[in-house]
Amino acid sequence: MAAPKTAVVGPLVGAVVQGTDSTHFTVFNSKTAELLSHHQVELTQEFPREGWVEQDPKEILQSVYECIEKTCEKLQELSIDISNIKAIGVSNQRETTVIWDKLTGEPLYNAVVWLDLRTQSTVETLSKKIPGSNNFVKSKTGLPLSTYFSAVKLRWILDNVRKVQKAVEEGRALFGTIDSWLIWSLTGGVNGGIHCTDVTNASRTMLFNIHSLEWDKKLCNFFEIPMDILPKVWSSSEIYGRMKTGALEGVPISGCLGDQSAALVGQMCFQEGQAKNTYGTGCFLLCNTGHKCVFSEHGLLTTVAYKLGKDKPVCYALEGSVAIAGAVIRWLRDNLGIIKTSEESEKLAKEVGTSYGCYFIPAFSGLYAPYWEPTARGIICGLTQFTNKSHIAFAALEAICFQTREILDAMNHDCGIPLTHLQVDGGMTNNKVLMQLQADILHIPVIKASMPETTALGAAMAAGAAEGVDVWSLKPEDLSMVMMERFEPQIKATESEIRYSTWKKAVMKSMGWVTTQPPESSEPTTFSSLPLGFFIVTSMIMLIGARYISGVP
Repeated sequence: MAAPKTAVVGPLVGAVVQGTDSTHFTVFNSKTAELLSHHQVELTQEFPREGWVEQDPKEILQSVYECIEKTCEKLQELSIDISNIKAIGVSNQRETTVIWDKLTGEPLYNAVVWLDLRTQSTVETLSKKIPGSNNFVKSKTGLPLSTYFSAVKLRWILDNVRKVQKAVEEGRALFGTIDSWLIWSLTGGVNGGIHCTDVTNASRTMLFNIHSLEWDKKLCNFFEIPMDILPKVWSSSEIYGRMKTGALEGVPISGCLGDQSAALVGQMCFQEGQAKNTYGTGCFLLCNTGHKCVFSEHGLLTTVAYKLGKDKPVCYALEGSVAIAGAVIRWLRDNLGIIKTSEESEKLAKEVGTSYGCYFIPAFSGLYAPYWEPTARGIICGLTQFTNKSHIAFAALEAICFQTREILDAMNHDCGIPLTHLQVDGGMTNNKVLMQLQADILHIPVIKASMPETTALGAAMAAGAAEGVDVWSLKPEDLSMVMMERFEPQIKATESEIRYSTWKKAVMKSMGWVTTQPPESSEPTTFSSLPLGFFIVTSMIMLIGARYISGVP
């Protein structure tokens, strides 16, 4: 019997996308940008105390190995030769903080996730040390002092975990965001692993000077972080090292971008003024500001967009960050149990076509841009006896769109030129109800790539374009056009404005819930210390449960 014919496919590039909820590995044809195969693994999140969010770095690493192996198996089933994979890019959840032992390769503590709130009192203590007339932290980093960023998470670990303190004293500790942990492990770990990061991830630590593109001694002194535990900073597109094990042993890892920067590249927003919004666990709107740092007066972040080569110029972006987007749908599924799958939220919302006056503020981790209000907590308001789970599902989707409207308004003010359309990507863009709602609430067209995996595409593009790999051209004339789906506004602007103004009123009511017990406290939670928002949601659950039990539709 003749051997099966191997498909002839041009140079291939793989991309690891390590997100908060899942990891996946995707392989693209570098000449056509066609997605050939991928594999995805969902991840566990741990919530040891209220406001704390952790993940196991070893589970994350294992998920990467599993995704690579399974994708390679799928390619072989398609008769595609995996030896054609010429490079691998890495994209990752940003800010999430890992410390590990360079002698054993073992994590010294769980990864503290970007959503984690335990550092609020650390932030308050540090903010008192910044002169009011000279906010050198923001001027050097482009970031507000917040629980969001890595430096305060690292400071908390150094203050509270004796195992880490000892490793630092003995010179065994290494720090990194998820990209650093993965690249160090994939390139050999204790046997010569490369301890590095790229400029986009470094710019989210609050220890990196976005002007000089170096770790900043003054910032490290301010946060009291030893500089010898920090990774070396590289560009987003160069060969960092090679895979040391598995089906792709010997393949160079040559691209590295924080997930939102990878999506910006994957959406091909290379021109100043181009913007994209990614709908994942959170929601992130980035606008390319070219080679200049633009500082926001409306609550946005200034960040490094990308640097696609050691000798290439750096590009910057304005960013609006929303903490809870897809995570609110997961909350409806896992915490309330009103849906069995994430996809069911679209079906329920479509059934009613309205929230019937119900508004959902999913401030589970406080409010990010444009408010930066850590005392906010989630509320659902406007409930009546008519409200059911379909209205709540609709309100949850609407909340994602209203939050995007807030950061888009801020970006339009900072840039001075309103966006005429919004390019979107991420897994949630498969939800057509969400996309139509977004167009209605923004009152501009929403343009969705037919291939939503633009984060993976961006990481693959950076890896394939790296010097020494050179299988992916980033010249404008060579970039493959991606098919788009367009959603036009279908409601009057006046209706959009009325709904938006009511949303803003609800946002104000979500603020100031946390006033007594700091997130770092180890005291047990009592009923007297619970915020009123808890009782609102509890009452809502009891009401819904009672109506279902009694057979009321």
